[in-house]
Amino acid sequence: MGIKALDYESLNENVKKVQYAVRGELYLRASELQKEGKKDVSLYDFLESTSVLGEHVVALCQAPFLLDDPNVGLLFPADAIARAKHYLSLTSGGLGAYSDSRGIPGIRKEVAEFIERRDGYPSDPELIYLTDGASKGVMQTLNCIIRGEGDGILVPVPQYPLYSATISLLGGSLVPYYLEETANWGLDINDLRQSVAQARMKGITVRAMVIINPGNPTGQCLSEANLREILTFCYQENLVLLGDEVYQQNVYQDERPFISSRKVLMDMGPPISKEVQLISFHTVSKGYWGECGQRGGYFEMTNIPPQTVDEIYKIASIALSPNVPAQIFMGLMVNPLKPGDISYQQFLRERKKGFHFSVIGDTAHREVHNKGILESLRRRARIMTDGFNSCKNVVCNFTEGAMYSFPQIRLPPKAIEAAKKAGKVPDVFYCLKLLEATGISTVPGSGFGQKEGVFHLRTTILPAEEDMPAIMSSFKKFNDEFMEQYEDNWNHSRM
Repeated sequence: MGIKALDYESLNENVKKVQYAVRGELYLRASELQKEGKKDVSLYDFLESTSVLGEHVVALCQAPFLLDDPNVGLLFPADAIARAKHYLSLTSGGLGAYSDSRGIPGIRKEVAEFIERRDGYPSDPELIYLTDGASKGVMQTLNCIIRGEGDGILVPVPQYPLYSATISLLGGSLVPYYLEETANWGLDINDLRQSVAQARMKGITVRAMVIINPGNPTGQCLSEANLREILTFCYQENLVLLGDEVYQQNVYQDERPFISSRKVLMDMGPPISKEVQLISFHTVSKGYWGECGQRGGYFEMTNIPPQTVDEIYKIASIALSPNVPAQIFMGLMVNPLKPGDISYQQFLRERKKGFHFSVIGDTAHREVHNKGILESLRRRARIMTDGFNSCKNVVCNFTEGAMYSFPQIRLPPKAIEAAKKAGKVPDVFYCLKLLEATGISTVPGSGFGQKEGVFHLRTTILPAEEDMPAIMSSFKKFNDEFMEQYEDNWNHSRM
């Protein structure tokens, strides 16, 4: 018998090139430890629902016969009942029926109204597509842009591996531009120009630029001035800008509040506002909602030619429709309760809750605390940053936004040598040792990209605030003992 199509030797080579560290070796080892019952491993990379209203509305939409029950008002608040009836009226046959491939028109209209309130400029529902999470929208867009390995996409490094993985899968070329750690993960336009020039010398046509704002894994927020520079650069270089803005509600400082790429683009006026092609992404997975399992998202197109919009619709239609319950969650996220609504006070209480996300196996558990979410997350970001900076050979920038800390781990030469002997990348070696010793599961920086010879790890700021000191104490004990074990009188100045 010859080699079959799904034998490893004959697989699509692009599939073999894909790397995805967020669910890679560390995640798999942590899962094994959980199954063995050897460790109480916390995987701080998962969110769960924080919206009772959303759950009520979707429950009623999934079981519309409940709306005919005379006792429905005893189980569900009146505004949840009204919202369920509203969304059912927008569907062609309930949640079990396909929707338009672009998403339910009435919900796309609600998204457009949200964008207009946020940015101060009208938004066209026909240029908004609902998707199964922001990730699917990113993949659809890159599929339209990448024609082959000669096409390059500018991606920030460190980056969320969705981008490197998708570019590999589609056979394109990732063109890195490095964020500057010593400048709080800032972006230098001169570095961007150098990245483009180097790619062109290799025969690569740079076609698009990705920004992640607020940043994942780096947690920085782009200033309005930086966004203006980026948009001017895209205008000069004729690049499409892909704005990953899924953490726009997660900002923990006041100096650089979130401002959308689209608003800055519109504020700049012609010719830039009429010429730069922009696609922006958002999701129900982050922010106050944490509905990551629902897989709801959208992308909005700005200055994209009508013929191209038609082609993107054709690609979207291959999947027939995005999942309908998630579309309803998106509608609820962009059209939240207002003062006077029966459940408005409960909605405010939910927004003011602190929250703890952890995972035991596949079951998410939430601990709710009577503290403001953003205030609590600010404090957690500070506790974690200060904790990392108190450790030997560790330095960490403050988490301005998103939900991640990305400390640099200054590994001694003996540790790097031990990692090589074990057949591991040095930061993977460190993270595995950390996992085995403490049960703390992190993602090595090599999974996101980093400068040669520099090592990081990514963790989130999501553990419960009262647990943070113990977690950081456990981390510090492990780290300092690790450094003593491998240091051999080695001393290295921090960046």
